Amino acid sequence: MKHVRIDLPQKEMPDKWYNIAPDLPKPLAPPLNPATGEPLGPEMLAPIFPMALIQQEMSQERWIEIPDEVLDAYLRYRPTPVYRARRLEEALGTPAHIYYKYEGVNGAGSHKPNTAIAQAYYNKQEGVKRLSTETGAGQWGSALALSCAMFGMECTVYMVRVSYEGKPGRRIMGQCWGAEFISSPSDRTEFGRKVLAETPDSPGSLGIAISEAVEDAVGREDTKYSLGSVLNHVMLHQTIVGQETKKQMEMAGEYPDVLIGCVGGGSNFAGFSFPFIADKLAGKTNPRVLAVEPTSCPTLTRAPFAYDFGDTAGMTPLLMMNTLGHGFIPPPTHAGGLRYHGAAPLVSLLKEEGLIEAEAFNQVECFTAGVTFARAEGWIPAPESSHAIRAAIVEAEKAKEAGEEKVIVFNLSGHGLLDLAGYEQYFAGDMTDYPLPEEDIDKALKDLPKVGE
Repeated sequence: MKHVRIDLPQKEMPDKWYNIAPDLPKPLAPPLNPATGEPLGPEMLAPIFPMALIQQEMSQERWIEIPDEVLDAYLRYRPTPVYRARRLEEALGTPAHIYYKYEGVNGAGSHKPNTAIAQAYYNKQEGVKRLSTETGAGQWGSALALSCAMFGMECTVYMVRVSYEGKPGRRIMGQCWGAEFISSPSDRTEFGRKVLAETPDSPGSLGIAISEAVEDAVGREDTKYSLGSVLNHVMLHQTIVGQETKKQMEMAGEYPDVLIGCVGGGSNFAGFSFPFIADKLAGKTNPRVLAVEPTSCPTLTRAPFAYDFGDTAGMTPLLMMNTLGHGFIPPPTHAGGLRYHGAAPLVSLLKEEGLIEAEAFNQVECFTAGVTFARAEGWIPAPESSHAIRAAIVEAEKAKEAGEEKVIVFNLSGHGLLDLAGYEQYFAGDMTDYPLPEEDIDKALKDLPKVGE
């Protein structure tokens, strides 16, 4: 059995990002001003984002050039490898060919630097001295800390309390790169103090942390806000992943029958799948594209497609997306990066149009899949990535039952070396599943904004 690693030469690394917006089957609903209900203009976003990113957010250009300085930073770790998971195939006894794109080979250990580097660069170009942001499990916060260090900027990260306390590794890593990490909800912001007054033992959520980071940015002239998922420009920057994967699969002489990525806000899934969905939209191919999420936060599988705030305090524009409600507080699972109440508008629209599918899995079965993968392939996956692995195993088992030699490709979005406390709990038999009760969803959706009424 020959080990297969597909490396793309650096000279063939993509030099443009792919924007799916002009290829969509219908236009994306515009973000709305929550005060007026009217479509948002660029000037409304200027206090939060640099103009270059605002232009990318609203762009209808299919290809956007990657600046030389960003490409140079990418070359520290890109292109990333694609592996054929032959040992996993053997362990499962499946005729399927399983491949994975591994995004854990950079300093931050995840896909997040693909957009963090770009965002830090564009902010630096416009004279911004400091960035504020939020982070769930810490992948995004540590990636932005690394990127700010590259460009000589300050960085403040509001980290969801359950991860701040339970996953100190990425916080400490970000501190090594010079960033300040604050447990959220915190006493540093007006909204954080409000949450603590109402629920002192709040585990926090990405929605709360976003509110704090936005409040921080708006309150200082030297600061802009940086978001690691959900928005169009973030999806755009991540498409370097899928473009590389397409070239690497061509080198392997195969094309995916099934593409799989985990979804919290949607950035790693979008970056991995959008270049392939472009082929699907053009009628060239028709792969199944599967978005995978936790049963504890079933945004794409059980939530409505509606306008909602991206944060808990209601400070952000209204976005048309699958949402569990901006006040939703997910259970404290180990896949902190998947604990977000909404999914990216672009991903949500593709789901609404039937171009992608969505499935949800329980926490324990995902850790089981992660351990199966680790014992076969050697890499210990992040809890978020283990959701994609679980789906890939299910698809491989279906192929075995049907006797089909399907090609399954998934995005291994990051390593789990800083998530070992979760694995320790799993091996001790203390891990719990949190399938979300319907009444919790109904309760959270009561506060959805009334748009057009």
